[in-house]
Amino acid sequence: MRALTQIRLLWWRKMLETIRQPVWVIGGLTTPLLYLLLFAPLLDRLAGSPAFPRGEILDVFLPGLLALLAFSSGMGAGWGVIAELQTGVVERLRVTPTSRFALLLGGVLRDVVVFLLPAVVVVAVAVPFGYHAHVAGLAGYLALLCLVTAATSAWSSALGLILRDIGGLAAVVTGLQLPLTLLSGVLLPLSLAPGWLRVLAHVDPLYYAVQASRALSDGVVDADRVGLGVLVTVVLTVAMLAWATRCYRRVAA
Repeated sequence: MRALTQIRLLWWRKMLETIRQPVWVIGGLTTPLLYLLLFAPLLDRLAGSPAFPRGEILDVFLPGLLALLAFSSGMGAGWGVIAELQTGVVERLRVTPTSRFALLLGGVLRDVVVFLLPAVVVVAVAVPFGYHAHVAGLAGYLALLCLVTAATSAWSSALGLILRDIGGLAAVVTGLQLPLTLLSGVLLPLSLAPGWLRVLAHVDPLYYAVQASRALSDGVVDADRVGLGVLVTVVLTVAMLAWATRCYRRVAA
C-alpha cells in the first residue's frame, strides 16, 4: 500500500508538470492527426495491393501510426531525468525513504497517459474516415502499446541517468529512433519491402508490437503475431523497468 501511494504521488507530480506545459500534449496530438489527414490519403492507390488486400487503408495504417505515437511518447523521458539531476531534484529525493521503483514509475505512468489520451482522440477522429474499430481488439492493442511506451520511457530514463548529458542522450535517441521505426513498418506494412528488409525487421522489437497491433485491430488473436508480439513486448518492458530501477538505485543510493 505504501508503494502504491508513493507511485500515485510521484505520478501526479509528473502529471502536474505536463499540465503546466500543455504544448507537449498538443504537439503529441497534432503529429498523429497530421499523419492521418495528410499522409493516409496518399495510400488510397495501394488499396487491393498485398499491403492492403481488403482495401481498408486505415485498418492497416492506424495501428502502425499509434505504435509510432506510443514509441515516441516515451522517448523524451531521459531529458526530464537529466533536468532533475541538474537541478538537484534527484539529490533531494535520495534522502527520502521513497522507493527507487516508484521514482521511475511515476514518470513512466505519466508517459503512458500522455500516449493514451491522444491515441483515443485519434481513433475517434479516424472512425468517420473509414476506420473499422473492433472494440475488444482496439482495447487489446492499446494496452499492448501502453507497454511499448512504458518500455521506451524506462529505457530513455536509464540512458538519462547514465549519460547525464542532453547532447549525448540526443545523439543516442535520435540515432536509434529512425531505424527502429522504419524497420517496424509503422507507416507502410513490410509486405511491400524486399526480402532482406523483412528479415532484418525481425531484430527490431517494435516490429512485433506493430504486427500484433494490426492483427488485434482486425479482431484476430493468433500465436504467430499476437502471441509473439505480446511476449516480446512484455519481456522487453520488464527488462527495461528492471534496468532503469537499478540505475535509479545507483544514482540515488
